[in-house]
Amino acid sequence: MPFLIRRKNTCPIKVGNVTVGGNAPIAVQSMTNTFTQDVPATVSQIHRLETAGCEIVRVAVPDQEAAEAISSIKKKVSIPIIADIHFDYRLALAAIKSGADGLRLNPGNIGGHKKIKAVVDCAKTFNIPIRIGVNAGSLEKDILKKYNGVSAEGMVESAMRHIDLIKSLDFHNIKISMKASDVHRTVEAYRLISSKTDLPLHVGVTEAGGLYSGIAKSSLGIGMLLAEGIGDTIRVSLTRDPVEEVRVGYEILKALDIRRYGPDIISCPTCGRCKIDLFNIVERIEKALLLNPVPIKVAIMGCIVNGPGEAKEADIGIAGGDGTGILFKKGKVIKKFPEEKLVEVLLAEVEKFDNYRNSEWANKTKLR
Repeated sequence: MPFLIRRKNTCPIKVGNVTVGGNAPIAVQSMTNTFTQDVPATVSQIHRLETAGCEIVRVAVPDQEAAEAISSIKKKVSIPIIADIHFDYRLALAAIKSGADGLRLNPGNIGGHKKIKAVVDCAKTFNIPIRIGVNAGSLEKDILKKYNGVSAEGMVESAMRHIDLIKSLDFHNIKISMKASDVHRTVEAYRLISSKTDLPLHVGVTEAGGLYSGIAKSSLGIGMLLAEGIGDTIRVSLTRDPVEEVRVGYEILKALDIRRYGPDIISCPTCGRCKIDLFNIVERIEKALLLNPVPIKVAIMGCIVNGPGEAKEADIGIAGGDGTGILFKKGKVIKKFPEEKLVEVLLAEVEKFDNYRNSEWANKTKLR
């Protein structure tokens, strides 16, 4: 029996054309690292993110030029754009008027009640959501004093304070994030906020680090929360190309059997029985299937005897040794061929699978 995750039913909101919360799929987000005012560079990066499966993208808005650039960027991309705002409420107003599909802000650093009301009223007029982004590194001084430093309880108190403030202005189109660089504190904060509100939650571990530490922290933090049914959108934070964030995000969702996007590659870790260059073969296949969106489980095994049985759940698989390669489907050997054709044969079979899936989808669409 597969592990069934009972996801919390939150209040759905719309971010551009993407539904967040409720019964909508958990969305994968990222953030550009270009200068937003450099429109060609930002558009180019967003196109790469779209191809990788990114569904919502956030851009930094440090000045007026960046806010105004959103209008030009919007004309050339398909996914919703979130404007990331800090300190200057006028940048929020400019970003909204330039076509941003949502705001990410911390009301605590925007200014007094009058400035926050101006932002909320503008968001209400343009019917876009606001993500209240609480960060462990920027909690209010009184909360830090009350809890003797940063704590999950303090993060939640800060979030609830901002939620109550914005709701008092008759604005309810809200999403929440509660990020820290510490996995335990992040998970604890999200668990606590989830018990206090039905607003949709954007989940992530901030400043997670480079490739290895970032993947480990994000997989643990995001994975634990999703396994408990907490989270409506996710962002993996890496000090890397943001496309890598999207790839890791989908790997987390696939590992938990929440969403299947692109290939799920199974490969053995190798041992003394392995007689093929499995490292190179896996690397070549991963590279070839990098941007393939079709959900398919692929096995690449180093043992021609045990490989098919060990990967019997795979849609398509290969194994090789002693000069011979085999192709198997669902654990059953389909054909044998020369070992040097392992990659060629597998990629050809994946293409057939993709064509079948695409035609199957097309036929279902016609029936509707």
